[in-house]
Amino acid sequence: MDDSQSLCHSKWECKYHVVWVPKGRRKALYGRIRQYLGELFHSLARQKECKILEGHLCNDHVHVLISIPPKYSVAQVIGFIKGKSAIHIARMYLGQKKNFTGMHFWARGYFVTTVGADEETVRNYIKLQESEDKRLDQLTMFNEG
Repeated sequence: MDDSQSLCHSKWECKYHVVWVPKGRRKALYGRIRQYLGELFHSLARQKECKILEGHLCNDHVHVLISIPPKYSVAQVIGFIKGKSAIHIARMYLGQKKNFTGMHFWARGYFVTTVGADEETVRNYIKLQESEDKRLDQLTMFNEG
């Protein structure tokens, strides 16, 4: 668990692989906007106490491996990143000076899957914990007398 992080009263390791696309899956992620988005995504993630561990901006979709604290839902964080980045894109590259309505850069929704310890490792850990509890129970039976 050396990848775990801490909050005041908890240790956690919550990593997610998230993929989303531009509206209409248009091939809009190239050139200057591509370099700008990488920095922007990292900055927006930090605002929500998250960390982008890996990321790749393809021409028509985004792949991100992100660590999200358990106090935030994946939907909150990805919604925040997509929403704020769409505003930045409109201002920087589409010539919009004010907040805009009706214009959307990203398509609705996203794909997400959890990334964590190997399932077999977790199963073995749980089994070992069960046998460890039984062993400790037997030791305490002899000390109670």
